[in-house]
Amino acid sequence: MVGPRRDGEAEGDAPIRILIADDHAVLRAGLRMLLDAEPDMRVVGEAGDGVMALALVCELNPDVVLLDLTMPRTGGLEALRQIREMSPQTRVLILTMHDEEGYLREALAAGSAGYVLKRAADIELLSAIRAVHRGGTYLHAAHTRVLFEDRAKQRGPKPAREPEPILSPREEEVLRLIALGYTSRQAAAELDLSAKTVETYRGRLMTKLNLRTRVDLVRYALQRGLLEEE
Repeated sequence: MVGPRRDGEAEGDAPIRILIADDHAVLRAGLRMLLDAEPDMRVVGEAGDGVMALALVCELNPDVVLLDLTMPRTGGLEALRQIREMSPQTRVLILTMHDEEGYLREALAAGSAGYVLKRAADIELLSAIRAVHRGGTYLHAAHTRVLFEDRAKQRGPKPAREPEPILSPREEEVLRLIALGYTSRQAAAELDLSAKTVETYRGRLMTKLNLRTRVDLVRYALQRGLLEEE
């Protein structure tokens, strides 16, 4: 079922175009009434099963699909996977009665942009649609813990950070002068060293700091605050 374009609808004020996919006609009618009452939303179609939902996604190219997980012919999760493949720009928001974490995890893994329980639809649905349309993710507060836990598992333990190399006062002096543009001979005169000794310090610094060029030395000196005026 496809909704007509509203008379006088400004092209520049394009509302969020929504497809409702649920096998309960009464629920679809109630959702359409709720959403069409919002000035920034428009229901462009309804689907009573997964196959029809996929066909309408291709035909209408909606911004957001409200998708039930329990759907005849093609189930919600399979429909979600296919929608993400054929229309990556379409955001899919799961609207379901299933509160189990397993369903939530499967939906997120399949590419859902959000997960709203039907019992909370009157409170959360409008905010959820706007959030996913902006590119965000929407979850009920009780479900955010699941998302954080899964992301933490994916990242794994943080690798130990390499300790900052410790430079001797003389190494810092040589580094500072080289970063300021001194030649080895000029730095040697400034520090009362031989040019060869300065070159030795320079090579040691490059190895110790894992740097390759003079530009890298300058960047490092800036980060360490060695080029600030005393």
